[in-house]
Amino acid sequence: MLIVENLCRSEKYEDVEYNYSYRVIKDQVIFAECEKSEIQSYGIEVERQDIVEGKVIKIERDFVKCISPHRHKVHNLVKVLYDNTVSPLHLLDVLGEYIDQYITDFDEVLKNIYIC
Repeated sequence: MLIVENLCRSEKYEDVEYNYSYRVIKDQVIFAECEKSEIQSYGIEVERQDIVEGKVIKIERDFVKCISPHRHKVHNLVKVLYDNTVSPLHLLDVLGEYIDQYITDFDEVLKNIYIC
């Protein structure tokens, strides 16, 4: 897994600073239909660090690998998370339907690679 893009933002409530990182991650997905094929895929990782008096007191992180082979689509999803300061706890709540739709992108790529 490789980080290819990282958007960061911070918010402060009372005595706690919340640092968010929204990352596009790159990986390979292997399909073995007619022959073994590796396809580049992109996913998302979201991390929140809770900081009090300069010390990290809590880290929350969640990720979804292999959302789409199209980086621009995954980038747009990361931008939605960033713009709305979405917590890692709500990653799937916000993006679940998009992820379900984008999985078919792999079928399109496979059709272009070979015909069984």
